[in-house]
Amino acid sequence: MILVTGGTGFLGSELIKQLTNKGLAVRALKRKNSKIPALISAISTIEWIEADINELSDLEDAFENVTQVYHCAAFVSLSARHKKKLFHVNIDGTSSIVNLCIEHNCRLLHVSSVAALGLAKKGNKEITEKDFWEYDAKAHAYGLSKYEGEMEVWRGINEGLNAVIVNPSVIIGKNAGFEGSGAIFKLVKDGFPFYTDGASGFVDVEDVAKTMILLMDSEVSGERYIISAGDVHYKHLFTQIANGFGVKPPTKEAKPWMLGIAWRALKFISVFTGKEPSITKDTANSSVTLSYYNNNKVIDQTGIVFKPVEQSIREIIQHLK
Repeated sequence: MILVTGGTGFLGSELIKQLTNKGLAVRALKRKNSKIPALISAISTIEWIEADINELSDLEDAFENVTQVYHCAAFVSLSARHKKKLFHVNIDGTSSIVNLCIEHNCRLLHVSSVAALGLAKKGNKEITEKDFWEYDAKAHAYGLSKYEGEMEVWRGINEGLNAVIVNPSVIIGKNAGFEGSGAIFKLVKDGFPFYTDGASGFVDVEDVAKTMILLMDSEVSGERYIISAGDVHYKHLFTQIANGFGVKPPTKEAKPWMLGIAWRALKFISVFTGKEPSITKDTANSSVTLSYYNNNKVIDQTGIVFKPVEQSIREIIQHLK
């Protein structure tokens, strides 16, 4: 039996689709109020279990007869006000999964993030699996939570856990709609005039799930793998999306000082409105950071051929239209 945490999420649902397409028995965790995505709602062979990742009694029942665990569940936010929840879910929740995998002798594939890698080592342009984040208490809470969550897996590996870690870059795909990474597409579609001088890695959700299955079925253990199809500058990304929707591409560069004013103003306004600011200090800093990721290790290990980012963008736009 295969257990998937975060089964109703963007990545989790794609993973479940691919696993069930192979005829594999899948048990998936969902929160009480979570809606099963249309992508997998008609698959009757999935065994759904309502569970809170931080409730040990819920998790213990889910581990019966399980041999493989894909830990996709996570809380994602770049707002500092969510620090407590980020740490509770992404660190404490992961710790519980690690302990239960050790207890039940399960093989674990943990979904971390490139946010846990930090910056490239001095003299190198690209970030690799060898780059560990130098701990910084002032760093954004999401990155810290993923870093510490990954440390729980490394702790488990040192205790004999059979596990592999993946660090995906920005995951995109048509089934995200306008939520999550899909918000970028809505922003540009609605005529947003600004771009930032930053870059990051991007990868199609289908390729992330495919790579995860290949790594789970391999003999490798105690290793981490960057999963990224390619690096894209935000100006180029926004222009591609705008051209796809037939709207004017952004032409104004948002300078760091402009973003600094914006996130401070929006934070002030949120005090009175109670709404989450659309730009935070962390998102502003991330948007002007040039991050390039080396994917050679995962290609060498699995033979995966990534879908070009440009193709993913075209497919997403066609679906959203």
